[in-house]
Amino acid sequence: MRRTFDVAAAAAGLVLASPLLLAALVAIRLESPGSPIYRQRRVGLDGREFDVLKLRTMIDGAERMGRGLAVSAGDARITRVGRLLRRTSLDELPNLVNVLRGEMAIVGPRPTVPSQVAQYTERQRGRLAVRPGITGWAQVNGRTGLPWDERIELDLWYVEHRSWRLDLEILRRSLRIVLGGDGLYRGETPAWRPPVERREADEADERTPEAPSGERRPES
Repeated sequence: MRRTFDVAAAAAGLVLASPLLLAALVAIRLESPGSPIYRQRRVGLDGREFDVLKLRTMIDGAERMGRGLAVSAGDARITRVGRLLRRTSLDELPNLVNVLRGEMAIVGPRPTVPSQVAQYTERQRGRLAVRPGITGWAQVNGRTGLPWDERIELDLWYVEHRSWRLDLEILRRSLRIVLGGDGLYRGETPAWRPPVERREADEADERTPEAPSGERRPES
């Protein structure tokens, strides 16, 4: 059922987004030389490698310049068109082709490069037990603003608690994040807490009455 959903959603997404995708391909090619599609080797289900597809948002060959794979806000390698694509997450649209190929899912841990996977502990390799996704639990809890080890912990939590209900919650939060453009670059510091801790804090906030005007509400 999950694979059927992924294929149906990816196919529908490509059809609906085809005008945007075509316009983006043309804009990228007109602004800078090089292929408008960026391919990068990633690691997926059970450690199998594949080429993830994205719209190119940086100058051709950017990974061999500056900070390499690390991208920060204001990075001079990002093109004007690329900045808009990143802000709206439209650069991820070709990931839908990876989903149709069976290399990715709609929801799951984001696929990472082989050099990062080579440093995983045995426990962290549990992240590879499911297909990587276009969006995932780490993406809706801080995205690239989180330290790498915290992102892995979030993805492991997802693998252990995976369900349709959780996937739908991730998709709902993903839409909100795409509209807000949060967590796009390294170096941001979102306030991440484990899911159980966060839920308990939210419940405590609901029980705490609002402070009178001019007074601070107690810190939770």
